[in-house]
Amino acid sequence: MSDLTKKKCAPCSEGATPLSRNEAEAWLARTQDWSLQDNATRIERHFRFPDFAAALAFVNQVGALAEEEDHHPDISFGWGYATVSFSTHKIKGLHENDFIMAAKVSRLTRE
Repeated sequence: MSDLTKKKCAPCSEGATPLSRNEAEAWLARTQDWSLQDNATRIERHFRFPDFAAALAFVNQVGALAEEEDHHPDISFGWGYATVSFSTHKIKGLHENDFIMAAKVSRLTRE
């Protein structure tokens, strides 16, 4: 996973092709605890925390990272949990950027 955390998200063009299921599965193998969703057009991970404040702090870190990388997830959270999902809306599927961000978000829980 460490090689993905060193990469930067690059803007993808509107005509870019989303990853196939096989390509997405290969990228998924390079991330930990993420899963393919919605017919391999989205990845998701559920995170657990000891309380609401910890979940909120994590969500704020993810938000700051998303702004820095200009690649934004869908996030839901509440007391003791956060669920983070990535998909590249512009191409209606997955792109390398989604897996870069997944690796970087996972790293936040280890820092």
